Amino acid sequence: MAKTFFVTGTDTEVGKTFVTRALMRAAKEAGKQVLGYKPVASGCELIDGSLKNEDALTLQAESSIKLPYAMHNPFAFAPAIAPHIAAEQAGEVIALPRIAEGLTRLRETTADWIFAEGAGGWRLPLGQGHFLSDWVKKEHLPVILVVGARLGCINHALLSLEAIRHDGLVVAGWVLNRVDAHMSHYEENAATLKQLISAPFLGEMPRLTEDEAETAEGFIDLAPLLK
Repeated sequence: MAKTFFVTGTDTEVGKTFVTRALMRAAKEAGKQVLGYKPVASGCELIDGSLKNEDALTLQAESSIKLPYAMHNPFAFAPAIAPHIAAEQAGEVIALPRIAEGLTRLRETTADWIFAEGAGGWRLPLGQGHFLSDWVKKEHLPVILVVGARLGCINHALLSLEAIRHDGLVVAGWVLNRVDAHMSHYEENAATLKQLISAPFLGEMPRLTEDEAETAEGFIDLAPLLK
C-alpha cells in the first residue's frame, strides 16, 4: 500500500502546492511512483464541463500515473472562499467517508507514495462540526508542515505543530517557504524556526518567479522520509 503524507500549512497562501510539487519531484528522482491528492478545493473554474482547481491540476500533472481529475480532487467548489461555506452555498456536504474512499482508490494503484495536500491551515472546517484534520487523524497520516516565511510565522508554526501533535500524529518533516521576499530579518527568523522546531527539516524554498518555480528542483531533502 502506498505510503501517504499529508501536507498542511501554517496558513492559507503559504505555498503548499508549490512545496507539494517539489516533494513529488524529489520523490520521483528517488525512484518513487507518486500521486497527488487534493481532497477539498475551492476557487475552481469550469473546464471541459466540470469544476477544476489550479492546485489540484498541478498535482495531477506531477503525478506518475495518469488518472481522471476527480480521483485527485473529489470535492471542488467554484467560489474562492472557505470550503465549508462554498459547500453550503452549493447545497453539498463534504463527507469524510468520500475523502477516505478517494484515498483508498489511489492506494489501489501502483503508486509508492501519495502526497495529500490540505486547504488552508491545519484546522480547516468542513461543516457540520467536522474538520479535515479529523480525516488525517483517522487515517493516521504522517504530516509535513509548510511554514510560510512572513511576519508571525514563528507563532503560527509552533501552534500548528502543537495542534498536530496534540491530535496524536507524527510530524514527518517541515519545509520553510519564503513567501514574502521582503520579510525583515529573514535569516534570523529562519534560524529561530530551525532551533525551535523539533522535527526533521526537509528544505528551504527560496522566493522564485512563476517561471523559476516551474522548474525548481534541488531544494528538498527526502532523506528523513526514506527512513
